[in-house]
Amino acid sequence: QVQLVESGGGLVQAGGSLRLSCAASRSIFRANTMGWYRQTPGKQRELVAAATSGGTTNYADSMKGRFTISRDNAKNTVYLQMNSLKPEDTAVYYCNLRLLSGATLTPTDFWGQGTQVTVSS
Repeated sequence: QVQLVESGGGLVQAGGSLRLSCAASRSIFRANTMGWYRQTPGKQRELVAAATSGGTTNYADSMKGRFTISRDNAKNTVYLQMNSLKPEDTAVYYCNLRLLSGATLTPTDFWGQGTQVTVSS
């Protein structure tokens, strides 16, 4: 089992910035992806950004150019720098760790508890 601990959420005005952090409770030696998802009431959880252990990153289209994901593998930590925040970015942000196992690369997901980000207009 792996626990993910998030920090950095809060209240910010539109146009402002926040930095989210997510630390895994232990070192991950298998190929993996760490990322951020977000969810608002009544909607499905959606991908914000993800980064593989090999350094490949992926962003949702609406976040490109505003959000930056980065990893510190030595600290088992992933960060999300969010700039030019908009009220529609208001959501609970969840950290995700996806491990791939076996020849078929079967995925196993771990989730953080979520951190609230609120952007006021």
